[in-house]
Amino acid sequence: MQTLLQIAFHGMDPSPAVEARIRERVARLERLFDRLVSCRVVVEAPHRHGRQGKLYRVKVLIGVPGHDIEVAHNKPLDHAHEDVYVAIRDAFDAAGRRLEDYARRIRGDVKTHEPPLLAGVARLFPDHGFAVDGEGNEIYFHRNSVVGDFGQLAPGDEVRLVVAYGESAAGPQATTVDPTGRRRAAS
Repeated sequence: MQTLLQIAFHGMDPSPAVEARIRERVARLERLFDRLVSCRVVVEAPHRHGRQGKLYRVKVLIGVPGHDIEVAHNKPLDHAHEDVYVAIRDAFDAAGRRLEDYARRIRGDVKTHEPPLLAGVARLFPDHGFAVDGEGNEIYFHRNSVVGDFGQLAPGDEVRLVVAYGESAAGPQATTVDPTGRRRAAS
């Protein structure tokens, strides 16, 4: 284990078995993301009285380069958390998901979407049409790609387009045509 690990117990006595389980779970996190800097785990048993058993809370603070990921898994009505091992499992499962999301972001695996292209309807036919973007490029669209009623479109209407390039040999094709409700100025 390369990660600096701190384990704290609040409202309960330290347990070697619980510490061992936490170390196992931190080792799994290290396999998900090998650049963990630190991990601080707080296991808390806040409810000492009442008819129900103690509901354990587990807080995991993971240090990664330039960022901290915090998971405070404390569902107050989740009676499965009367078992400290279930509370640890749930907290570390949530921490693993957050760590995977962080790793995807820094690798650049997160999808980015192009903003919709603004264009004007140029020509309409019974089952398709053409729009012209700001650079004068003609973009084909089928009536099925129009959001709303294709019959309500008229030449000169402004539309937002989601365009697929390289899908058709005839040129770019809009997969979504969303009328803005405005008319474009004549060019």
